Amino acid sequence: MSDTAAPPPGDTPEHLCEEARRLAEDGELDRAADLFERVLALGDTPVRARAALGLAVVLDDAGDVAGAREADRAAIASGDPEYGPRAAYHLALTHERAGEYEQAGAAWQVVVDFGNPAYLPPAHLALARLADDAGDFDTAREHWEQAIATGDAEYGPPAAHDLAQRLLERGEPARAQRVLTAGLRLVDRGTAPHAYARLAVALGIAYLDQAIGAFTAALGEEGDAAVDPEAGPLAIELLARTLPLRGRGAESREVWRRGLADPGVAAQVRARLRRDFGGDDEDADPENLWWEPVLEQAVSDGTLPAVAGEAFGALDHMYALLAVRYADDPAEQRPGETHELIGRAVRVPSDYSWGPLLHESFAERLRLAMGTPASLLPPGWPDAAV
Repeated sequence: MSDTAAPPPGDTPEHLCEEARRLAEDGELDRAADLFERVLALGDTPVRARAALGLAVVLDDAGDVAGAREADRAAIASGDPEYGPRAAYHLALTHERAGEYEQAGAAWQVVVDFGNPAYLPPAHLALARLADDAGDFDTAREHWEQAIATGDAEYGPPAAHDLAQRLLERGEPARAQRVLTAGLRLVDRGTAPHAYARLAVALGIAYLDQAIGAFTAALGEEGDAAVDPEAGPLAIELLARTLPLRGRGAESREVWRRGLADPGVAAQVRARLRRDFGGDDEDADPENLWWEPVLEQAVSDGTLPAVAGEAFGALDHMYALLAVRYADDPAEQRPGETHELIGRAVRVPSDYSWGPLLHESFAERLRLAMGTPASLLPPGWPDAAV
């Protein structure tokens, strides 16, 4: 019979750990810490690493960061394949929270060194971002690729997104496409629609950048041989209209300028530039319309929305001035050519798609100015007005 008495069932390391966990969940941090420390005082027990990690979490929640880190290191030193990497994970978070990124990186590397597959994805992602912040793209790329390779649905997609962004910035859209495609395979669109959308948009951007590169290559450098008269005008239009989608408006203007300045393709480029221009008479000479050069310049400069806003603002103001006079001076009070001319002027917008909106805007402004809900305009204004 052994001289060493077995500890009471309630004092076994396993029971103490479980009781400490319960106390921690109930918010009794001091009592939980005492029990975890009792387990550690028992020496090298099967639950030593678990107790050390539990103590680290409890102390951290209580504001004792230094004590928490010491407990984390005790769990790491145990070499336990489960609680060791978890403690290193917790240690890394405490350093990141304090802005101690070098120490955080060392802790994340410990997580990786343990090799537990459950904790590799977040560790690789964290190391990639730390390396990226430090300007070390090669190391960051290695960790991003390893995070993706784990196949983890939580950390793989953001790793793919981060790496693809850097590849696009470095002018490598084809590689970015491969990375994003791999990331999309990890996402369940039904359960993670936002993650899927982010990757899908990034993939679309990668294709845009690749298209920009192809169109640019088709044109060659300015000063090279003349633009190919067959493929060149189309390449110019596609490149000029795609560049603004990537925030490269200045380059777009230069592409249009180059095409319009090339005698061999200028006419075709101008026709493509003006493809969306309206006109009642297709045979009319655009040079006879004073606003045509303004529109052409606005399209090539990417300022058409601003020009349209200015034009509509001016029209709204002038229309209001004319319409008030027309509404105040019906034919029986002021007969003659002036009244008819004003009436024709306010009816001009009716045939345009935006004409009814202008009429409604004026009617509302007039109602507000007169302070009455009753209609002050004849039915069917202005087309049925007399």
